[in-house]
Order: sequence, then C-alpha cells, then structure tokens
Amino acid sequence: MDKKQNIAIFTTASLPWMTGTAVNPLFRAAYLAKDGQRKITLVIPWLSLKDQELVYPSNITFSSPSEQEKYVLHWLEERTGFTSGFDIRFYPGKFAIDKRSILAVGDISEIISDEEADIAVLEEPEHLTWFHHGKRWKTKFCHVIGIVHTNYLEYVKREKNGRLQAFLLKYINNWVVGIYCHKVIRLSGATQDYPNSIICNVHGVNPKFLEIGKKKIEQQQSGNQAFTKAAYYIGKMVWSKGYKELLTLLQDHQKELDGLEVDLYGTGEDSNEVHEAAKKLKIVVRVHPGRDHADPIFHDYKVFLNPSTTDVVCTTTAEALAMGKIVVCTNHTSNDFFKQFPNCRTYNDGHGFVKATQKALTEEPAQLSDAQIHELSWEAATERFLSVAELDQTSNKRLSKNPSKKFASTSLDVSRNLEDASAYVHYVASGFEVSRRVFGAIPGSLQPDEEQRMELGLAIPADNQSSKV
Repeated sequence: MDKKQNIAIFTTASLPWMTGTAVNPLFRAAYLAKDGQRKITLVIPWLSLKDQELVYPSNITFSSPSEQEKYVLHWLEERTGFTSGFDIRFYPGKFAIDKRSILAVGDISEIISDEEADIAVLEEPEHLTWFHHGKRWKTKFCHVIGIVHTNYLEYVKREKNGRLQAFLLKYINNWVVGIYCHKVIRLSGATQDYPNSIICNVHGVNPKFLEIGKKKIEQQQSGNQAFTKAAYYIGKMVWSKGYKELLTLLQDHQKELDGLEVDLYGTGEDSNEVHEAAKKLKIVVRVHPGRDHADPIFHDYKVFLNPSTTDVVCTTTAEALAMGKIVVCTNHTSNDFFKQFPNCRTYNDGHGFVKATQKALTEEPAQLSDAQIHELSWEAATERFLSVAELDQTSNKRLSKNPSKKFASTSLDVSRNLEDASAYVHYVASGFEVSRRVFGAIPGSLQPDEEQRMELGLAIPADNQSSKV
C-alpha cells in the first residue's frame, strides 16, 4: 500500500492576527486533509510575548505553542463545522515593525524531517525566502509550490523612491522564487509574473458567509425584503486599501450621488485621517471601527463598494458575493475571478462608478445558483489547487532526492547548474549579518535566540553549548 503524500504548508502569519496569510492557509490545510488521503502539516510562526503584544488584537497572547494551537483549531472548527485532521507545527519568527510583517528566524525547512519532505507549499514564497539561510527548498523537498498572495510591487511603489524600490524588488523576488520553487500559483494577474507560474484563484470563502447567503436566498424566495441597508465598505483602515480611491470618487461625484449614505468599517494606522476626510464630504459617510465581516450588522447591506487595486484577490469581495450582495468594484485584473458572478459590477472610471452604484441601489441582487455558490467555496478552491499543483510529480522525484545535500545537484544540465550556483550565492549572502541587514532582515534573525529555542523546544547548536562549558 502506497504511503500518504506528506504536504507541509508554510505560511507567514497565524491567528489571532486576522490577515489573509493566517486565514487562507489554515482553510487550505483543513480541506486538503478532509478526505484523509494526504498527511497535512501546517507550519506557522511562533512569536515571543513582546511581539505577540505588537501583532495580536484585543490583548490576546499565548504562553506556549500548544495554547495557540488549541485557539487556532477551535476557531477553525467553529467555522467549518468539522474536526480537522492535520498537524500544526511552529517555526521561530520575529515581527518587523517597519514592514508590518512576521519574518522567519533560522532555517525553517528543518521543522519538517527529511523523511516527511515530499511537498512544500510556500504561502508567500518571496516573503519566506528573502532571508532564508539553510537547506535549499528544492533539494529538501521533492516538489515546492509557491502561492503568491501579495502585490508587493504595488505597495512599494507608494513609498518614497517607490519606483526604484519596486524595480529592485522585482528582480530579487524573481531570483529567490526561481531558485526555491518548482511551481508558482498566482492568485490573479495582479501579482508579479514568475517563470513556471499559472494564474488560478485557489482561495475559497469561510463557510459562514455561504450560510448567510443561503438564508438571504430563502428570504428573497419567500417574498421578504432581504436587504434593508444601502452601501458599505470594510477593510483595514489604511489609505492603500481602497479608502483613498473611494473617498476621492465620492468627493468628485457628490452631486450625482446626492442622497447616498455609505458606512465604512475598519481599524488601522490611517483611521484618524479617514475620519477627517469623510467629515468634509456633503454625502453622508459614517466611519466605524473594524468588525468581523460575518457580524450580523453586515447581513442587511445590499451593496459593497470596493475600489481597491492593491489586493490580489480581495477576500472581502468574495465574502460579500457569498452573502448575496451586489459588489461594485474597479475593472482590474485582481477582480477577474469575480466577473463570472452576476452580482459583480465593474467600472472603468468615475462616471462608470456612479452609474454602477446607482443601478446597484435600485436593483435586487441576483440569487446565486448552486454551481456559483460551490465556485466560491473552499471545496472548489481545493479542487482548483489539486488540478494545477502537479502533485503527481512527487513520486517521480522521490527516488532521486538526496536529503544530505544542502543546496546543489550533481546534474550535468547547464541551466540546472547555473541555478545551483545562483542558489549558492543566495546561501552565502544570507549567511552574514551585514548583508542580511542591508537587504532588510531583522537583526539577529540568522538563528533563533535562547528564548525562542526554549519556547519551541529547539536544540541548542553544538557551538553554543561548548561556549557555555
């Protein structure tokens, strides 16, 4: 009997931080493990207490990895309705305040033993490999799949000297993703293009939103008014998340949209500025603190306005469609997946936004078919992932895998040897504190510190032990 495929999913964040790379890989692990045909391990960052206090909301902290694991699995089971059959392991991480991101510490590929190293899924592969110093992912694992979540170039362009930074980052991303991934899945065309990549939305919607949508269909079919509120937007309250574009559209077209009332929900660094900008408009724009999108307060809104172009595939847009709402969004490549749904209305300019919004406010949302509801689900997202991930290649590579080799191959193929040489350059450059700091690594992130080793039960390196004797 063939042994089960081992799939290790590495990601860059964890609950209770409600960010896409915490939530979506968690659902991916649950649904890949659901049929019992594969052994799934989700590998997530562990933060020491001082970093937990910076990252996690509502003063939630954990004294041990097992405590956080219990929290994560409870949250997941409440939303999926079934007990998940995958393992959770932790790697040491540190929070980079300037990047608002968690970066890995040490060689996190070591979390998975060589015997289990069949397939690695790197959620945000560039993020996980910028500062990787250790065994080469392609050598350790038979098959490495990168899933690109974030449009880093778009964010960097908005910073000081943004175009130059984006130019450099583009080539760095191409370099590390190329040497560490066999296959790259881009959630939409809004991401950077990579060799050996395919565009496929392999994300689904939290089942709770589909349940809300089905109840709305029942209300519509029984002749009741399903939607009693007008328009809203929800998202992290920073200008780059669509707030600048939305408030500009509302300001430029106040006469055409006279009588429109819009509610904004979010919390973030630019909350005060968004409040002040909203007060200057003649249109009624109410600004509220952020909430869970599944909160009952959102159920009765009919129109979701989302002009953001920095998302790769906007989770809140998918959630709004799942709840049966009409979505008004820009005609942008990040929204291509949503255009198949009858309640998705796109626009090209300000006048198109006004027309789409006015029409949405006067119409009833179309009732989604069973096939359309399925397309938004994690079951469908898992089917799409399995169809493009090329997992069958693993068995062909397993016999030739040499786990003792750090990064190189013995191939006579010229292109392969050039790639090995490139990987060696990255290995050397990432091994010096000075060069790591130049490229933005957190100081002291080459190896876990003593506190992290104790919390995670990691072995102390031999040279450290000898120095204490």
